[in-house]
Amino acid sequence: MSDGWPEGWTRKEGDRVARSRHHSVRAEHHQPAAYGRERYGESYDPYDDPYAGDQLRGAGRYDQGDPYGGPPPRRRRRRRGGRVFGAIAVVLLLVLAGGYFYLDSRLKRESVLVDYPGRVADTPGTNWLIVGSDSREGLSKADQRRLRTGFASGRRTDSMMLLHYGSGGTSLISLPRDSYVPIPGKGRNKLNAAFAFGGPKLLVQTVEQATGIRIDHYAEIGFNGFVGVVDAIGGVDMCVKEDIKDPKAGLNLKAGCQTLDGAQALGYVRTRAYARADLQRVENQQQFFGALMKKAASPGTLLNPFRSVPLAMNSTSNFLVDDGDHLHDLARMMWAMKGVSGGDGVSTTVPIGGSGSAAGVGSYITWDRAKATRLFDAIKQDQPIPQDVVQKK
Repeated sequence: MSDGWPEGWTRKEGDRVARSRHHSVRAEHHQPAAYGRERYGESYDPYDDPYAGDQLRGAGRYDQGDPYGGPPPRRRRRRRGGRVFGAIAVVLLLVLAGGYFYLDSRLKRESVLVDYPGRVADTPGTNWLIVGSDSREGLSKADQRRLRTGFASGRRTDSMMLLHYGSGGTSLISLPRDSYVPIPGKGRNKLNAAFAFGGPKLLVQTVEQATGIRIDHYAEIGFNGFVGVVDAIGGVDMCVKEDIKDPKAGLNLKAGCQTLDGAQALGYVRTRAYARADLQRVENQQQFFGALMKKAASPGTLLNPFRSVPLAMNSTSNFLVDDGDHLHDLARMMWAMKGVSGGDGVSTTVPIGGSGSAAGVGSYITWDRAKATRLFDAIKQDQPIPQDVVQKK
């Protein structure tokens, strides 16, 4: 022993305690038994543990690398990037959900599809009654003069279409407003008189009993909404077969393909300045609505905020639907009509059998009962429509 220290030990050197070289080497290279147990036949050494070498080496700063010579640890960038991505996704979902519920709340609603004694039983597939009314709501006096809509108050039906989609395909059937049909509680009259007598409820009831098809959804749009939707998407491309000049509808079009703005489009679907009058008009309405839905559902519209936002705002503020209808129902309807316009479905008019007139009713048209029955039976059974009942255009 020297200087009062046991043999093989040294003094403190600075703040570090150094052991004899013999013990240091053994601690660094010794392969110990399980922690906390000594090797058989050896005395316990407090420095002879699995962490001895580490203690002797001391600690270092991790930002300067591993103190034992290894590479610096990787920073957790992936986890941080995943968190940022997740936060952005949550924000987007909240914005989309909020936008959906906001637009859905803008829809005008009315209790239209109500039960009544003897109502038609539910039929397969999905059936919409789509109505264009002559409501001037939202139009100023100047707008009414510019659009040649007249100044009548209230609302009447200008066009009616039955949209069906299901396993049997998609079909869009025009119901001429001058169709002579029984109206519950009112006797026989023109189809659009049902709307005048009892609004959407009586119109739905009349259509259901005349066709045997149960209506699942209802959508109605007036003059102002129609013009706004067309202008929101930058007009609709149409190929006009012949010159059309109708001062009553404020329309003056030349034959040929062209883009119709809101005012021109309204005149185009309203005019009856044809030899076939209302029958030609319903064909024009089908063609136009198909082209309108095709453009409204196109990527050029949906991905362009300068068109998609005005379209959404105009549509939701001007469509009247049943209490049970929502925004996703309208989107599905639009998609189905887009398919019809693209040739994926049938677009036709109820087969016409003849015409006539009656006191207090005026001129009317009648359906070909045999063909009309086959047409509606196919829809009721969600089957393809027979080609021989599809009207030639």
